[in-house]
Amino acid sequence: MRAVELRDRDLTFRSDYTEPVPAAGEVNVRVLKAGICETDLQLVKGYMGFHGILGHEFVGIPQAGRFEGCRVVGEINCPCRECSICRVGRPRHCPHRSVVGILDRNGAFADLMAIPQDCLHMVPDHVPDQFAVFVEPVAAACRILEQRLVELGDSVLILGAGRLGNLSAQVLNPLCHEMLVVGKHAWKLSRIADCGIESEDLATFQPQPKWDVVIDCTGSASGIETALQCVRACGMIVLKTTIASEQSLHMSRVVIDETRIVGSRCGPFEPALALIAEERLQLAPLISATYDIDAALEAFQMSARSNVLKVQLNIGTAD
Repeated sequence: MRAVELRDRDLTFRSDYTEPVPAAGEVNVRVLKAGICETDLQLVKGYMGFHGILGHEFVGIPQAGRFEGCRVVGEINCPCRECSICRVGRPRHCPHRSVVGILDRNGAFADLMAIPQDCLHMVPDHVPDQFAVFVEPVAAACRILEQRLVELGDSVLILGAGRLGNLSAQVLNPLCHEMLVVGKHAWKLSRIADCGIESEDLATFQPQPKWDVVIDCTGSASGIETALQCVRACGMIVLKTTIASEQSLHMSRVVIDETRIVGSRCGPFEPALALIAEERLQLAPLISATYDIDAALEAFQMSARSNVLKVQLNIGTAD
């Protein structure tokens, strides 16, 4: 089996990986296409200390079970479904969970992956594979709405015009009285502007503490410091960034301005699927390049470049 394996921060392509054996409640999924995201890049740098097959944004076809033969996407958190956290409706935070391609579970950069059936969602027939791959990151943007962190009429500043910043802006913009996306790269900002959303280069941006909600999608340790300069008193900072490096933060301003800082991670798949199926998001402009899995190492190098948004891997076919 072909697979992209991370071990001791060393990324390798293998053609001899052992096929997975599904546990009880799991099925093997033949992966069709998968996407490289910022978390994958941070994992290579040492985030979470992960060893195994990377990849958690995917579309594929289960080889057994109730979705056999259908195209599916999959939630990345695989909970126990039995502990007190799961029973009160927070399975994404199950202390016993594994996380696809991130924590104690092999991921989607492989011909086959094993995943619990309960994590799978069927993809509508008319949604192309390259767009279905976006369900997981769109769900992460929808999580902000699920947490009720942005409300109708809010002013929202998004720091970072990359993959997640772009999707978050598209998902949240219909609610906002005012939205601005700030980033470092003109090409990425132009994609924001193409969606009818105001954008500005960080080099000319003047931070002012006026925004109701500031969302950090920078992928940088400095993102929260900029956010603190921009959020109004009693406003909210939403952290979407996960990075491998250490972070330090002076908390006095948080106390003085009574700033709320909230983490936001994985989100609901059904609203994300609906947004994509109803063609309410511009996804095609986000796809910078597509590689066969055999060229995965080159794809990772491409994905880390500043002038690139989403890089996808072709892995299998529907036949």
